[in-house]
Amino acid sequence: MKKTILGTACLFGMLAVVLGAFGAHGLKKLVDVQAVATFETGVRYQMYHAFFLFALGLLPTGLLKSKKAIYICTVVGVVLFSFSIYLLALNSLVAFDFKVLGIVTPIGGLFLIAAWAMIGYGIMKSKIEN
Repeated sequence: MKKTILGTACLFGMLAVVLGAFGAHGLKKLVDVQAVATFETGVRYQMYHAFFLFALGLLPTGLLKSKKAIYICTVVGVVLFSFSIYLLALNSLVAFDFKVLGIVTPIGGLFLIAAWAMIGYGIMKSKIEN
């Protein structure tokens, strides 16, 4: 599980850098300023959660009973939250109206919140000494 978590963290981080560069340089020529800001929000949250996954992967084995559940919530959350934001920001470039998928973004956010809550609860219940 550790390699999977750390590998996913690397993938999310790498994609965040690539998408961030695209948003900063290429996207500005294609969409309005508000869409670029929206896109950057997706990139920022994706990178935050790449770091989150690194921390999760580096926590000592046995510290958390729910590492797999936290991992799954984080991956689902990033895909639903950040990737729906990317599509919404690019909405003006395609014929399909991605605004109908707008409900997916807050659902992704709930998965991310759940991951943070689970890791916090797991740490509080662990036998880590002060």
